[in-house]
Amino acid sequence: MTELHALWLPILLSAVIVFGVSSVIHMFTPLHKNDYPKIPNEDKVMDALRPLSIPPGDYMFPRPANMADMSSPEFAAKRSKGPVMIVTVLPNGPVAMGKELVLWFLFSVVVGVFAAYVAGRALPAGTQYLRVFQFIGTTAFIAYSFALWPLAIWYRRSLGTTIRSTIDGLIYGLLTAGTFGWLWPR
Repeated sequence: MTELHALWLPILLSAVIVFGVSSVIHMFTPLHKNDYPKIPNEDKVMDALRPLSIPPGDYMFPRPANMADMSSPEFAAKRSKGPVMIVTVLPNGPVAMGKELVLWFLFSVVVGVFAAYVAGRALPAGTQYLRVFQFIGTTAFIAYSFALWPLAIWYRRSLGTTIRSTIDGLIYGLLTAGTFGWLWPR
């Protein structure tokens, strides 16, 4: 068993590495260029929605009031007539990603903490690189990727976007594993 406090360096360094590589992937490669295509008639859609002043949040429409309403002829007509959407409304204004970047880094630290906990319970100090790599890599990959799939299953998020994001998760998991394997206490 390896104590969590002995793994603070690989936890933090792996988060820094994942943060840097994810920035490169999203800013300098075309991998995610088409994750969110432009909506047809964007200006008309925005002009139609703007007067409604929809507050930031997640919405589904049409949305039934309850399970009984879901099987009503009125709800069926609304769904047939369309559009049927699940949308996230963001705050208006300039693009400011500071908060999201901080939260992403903190998420990467949390993934490192949980991966360290799992591997630390199973592996003693001095464990060989490959064994550490296996434990940490599997745990980190699961943390970065598996929650994406229910979005594709239940909310019909693009399969392509989900696969590309899963590839990201694999890369982040491998980087996390490599960092821990390198810095595992001897």
